[in-house]
Amino acid sequence: MKNLSRIFRYLADYKAQIALYFSANLLAILCGLFSFSMLAPVLQVLFREDGAEKSTGKTDILSIISQQVQQLIATEGKLTTLTYICIAVVTFTLFKNLFIYLAQYILNPIRNAVLRRLRDDIYTKTLSLPIGFFTEERKGDLISKMTNDVNEVELSIMATLEVIFREPFAILITLSYMILISPTLTLFLLIFLPISGLIIGRIGKSLKKSSNIAQEQLANMLGVIDETIVGMRVVKAFGAEKHQHLRFMQINNYLFRTRNKIAARRELASPFSETLGVLIVSVVLWYGGQLIFSNQSLLTAEKFLLYIVLFTQIINPFKNLSTSFFNIQKGSAALARIELLLNATNSITEIPKPVSIKSFEHSIEFKNVRFAYGDRKILDDVNLVIEKGKTIALVGSSGAGKSTLADLIPRFHDVSDGEILIDGVNVKNYKLDDLRKLMGVVSQEPILFNDTIYNNIILGTGGSSQKQVEEAAKIANAHHFISNKPESYQTVVGDRGNKLSGGERQRVTIARAVLKNPPILILDEATSSLDTESERIVQEAINSLMQNRTCIVIAHRLSTVQHADEIIVLDKGKIIERGTHYELINKGGAYQKLVAMQQVK
Repeated sequence: MKNLSRIFRYLADYKAQIALYFSANLLAILCGLFSFSMLAPVLQVLFREDGAEKSTGKTDILSIISQQVQQLIATEGKLTTLTYICIAVVTFTLFKNLFIYLAQYILNPIRNAVLRRLRDDIYTKTLSLPIGFFTEERKGDLISKMTNDVNEVELSIMATLEVIFREPFAILITLSYMILISPTLTLFLLIFLPISGLIIGRIGKSLKKSSNIAQEQLANMLGVIDETIVGMRVVKAFGAEKHQHLRFMQINNYLFRTRNKIAARRELASPFSETLGVLIVSVVLWYGGQLIFSNQSLLTAEKFLLYIVLFTQIINPFKNLSTSFFNIQKGSAALARIELLLNATNSITEIPKPVSIKSFEHSIEFKNVRFAYGDRKILDDVNLVIEKGKTIALVGSSGAGKSTLADLIPRFHDVSDGEILIDGVNVKNYKLDDLRKLMGVVSQEPILFNDTIYNNIILGTGGSSQKQVEEAAKIANAHHFISNKPESYQTVVGDRGNKLSGGERQRVTIARAVLKNPPILILDEATSSLDTESERIVQEAINSLMQNRTCIVIAHRLSTVQHADEIIVLDKGKIIERGTHYELINKGGAYQKLVAMQQVK
């Protein structure tokens, strides 16, 4: 039950509605009990010659009803009394079902609100996590937690809330009434209930383990599907359809077997509890009959029959409760996986009273900066000052630490040691939102969302007019091709922008950066994946974007950074050379070798 603590915290916000729900259920149960309480008087009217049992002087509800029936028979006659009893049964049954409907009407919005909040918390948490988290986690597993696991919680836990809240209530009230009728018989009955609960609990425990395996396999399946769709060109080019299909079928078959096991155990709950209920009824019949035959109690035949009817009324709640216990065990496995995501540590946090920053005035400074992923060292003792208005190029072989160095400035990662200062203040002391508003990023892979070109350009800025968007597109050399689209700026770019060419996608992302108008610009190999013509157009757009800004350029093609104010050469996380293009060429070191290698190519 500890896995359900988050659900109960959400439910705590709806105390008033839950109180109304309980009240409606209480009234429904009481109306139902009153209807069944009329059974004994009916039997008295129909089968007793004197019309009723002798008064015992008791003041319990059953005795009071019996006394009232005796008075009615004496004054109105048996047939009229029977008519009144039938009307009372119908009336209370009507009220019972009315209260049941009212309880459902109250509960359903609560249940849906809890699920809405759970989905919102998962998505909000996902947005807040640092980029490093997503490099370690499988995308398929994350998507599975946000979709399939939430669906499992909805089907297995939220759908049983009605049972969890109502059935124990119904069982306790009915049992209390049964104690009033016969304490001895009820005590005898209660001996068997814990035994059945223990057996159901052991079966439910194994169900939770199997369910957790099933959810993990479903996440693996989503991962394979995503990889296949994204890499479909490679799959077909290398004739790897059978290879991918084999991977998929292995997971699919394992999931098939696991879900069969889960279903076999889950479906055991209802027949098992029903069989157990019939067994207990038979034992109760035997023991109750013995009490009546031996005249050892005040239990009459009418009361015993009512007792049996009441007991049958707790078999269904008990069966529902046992079934819901199985479902909760199954759903709690999914909820546990969701909790892992919601409780993931966010290393990128703000200090209690962060400093606001609205403009960039002087410089960005790296002081003895080190960064590592676990035991793998990425940057080692980096010292660098980037003056306002300067263009700094980061070059080096793949894995040298160029992108990581740039990612530390907007705090996509935090340094492992040392500090990064902007205008003399550690970036960790700034408001995170303010810090990132100072920066624009144009990455090697242009990231577009399945929305219109217009909405992709205004992403994160908001409030921009059509004229401002068009001006930004003109600077990015994008306005011409956008205007030639059938729907112009309202053209939907497709999944990941696949309806646009590589150069078009990149120019839209540059227009996005132009519209944001950041004082600090990070360009991460923005033209390396383009053809020559697209590269020329995009480079012109980048040159326009770089004007009057502080730029950090991660360069793959060194010809694009020859005019940088300073070129930083990285190797294995360390700065091994720095200077202008001509200074480094004349030095004849690592940079000159990199340039020579590209010229040979």
